[in-house]
Amino acid sequence: MSWTTLDTVATPDGPLVLLNRGDNFLITIAGRVLMSSLNRRSEEALATLACAPIAARRGATVLIGGLGMACTVRAALDALGPDARVTVAELTPTVVDWCRGPLARLTGAAVADPRVRVVIGDVADAIASGRGTPYDAILLDLYEGPHGATQRHDDPFYGRAALARAHAALRPSGALAVWAEEPDPAFPNRLTAAGFDVSVHRPGRGGRTHVVYLGLRRAS
Repeated sequence: MSWTTLDTVATPDGPLVLLNRGDNFLITIAGRVLMSSLNRRSEEALATLACAPIAARRGATVLIGGLGMACTVRAALDALGPDARVTVAELTPTVVDWCRGPLARLTGAAVADPRVRVVIGDVADAIASGRGTPYDAILLDLYEGPHGATQRHDDPFYGRAALARAHAALRPSGALAVWAEEPDPAFPNRLTAAGFDVSVHRPGRGGRTHVVYLGLRRAS
């Protein structure tokens, strides 16, 4: 069975395409597979690892950068209580439409959950504005993740200043979880220097496995 293109949207990184074949969905960018509905273990682990330390908090607030297929959102909702609040920052409005349309059945319509609010914008801006109303957890589920070979020290998501802003936007003992396509040996050191207790997780099984970095905010 061949793949069917359901939709395409232009982005600064190239065409973002939603494809379908039977029960499987793919999102590609510039011809490269970004995510598959059959391989979402690391995205789900990102949420479960980040939400475990805060699951018992009443009214827990979570910020997720990047919507994707909403698998991370679904896993966060499943881990949190009924009074939690999950804000998702997504740059591309069409991705929200996909998650409300053909992808909704993958996640039980996660974006329609009353605990979820989707904002169209850059998660870096949401983190910078979070100092007044800090979050219990921040999850970064972004394209590639930290990548030392291509990113500068002032990267808006993974650089030293960006991690300091994330630390300031979290409540005491809050969690910063970061998804990465492949390991970046220097990134855990930057997390530690920014005031986090760090653990590194490889949730895949066999073949190429992605990485989840979990940082728990130390008291200032």
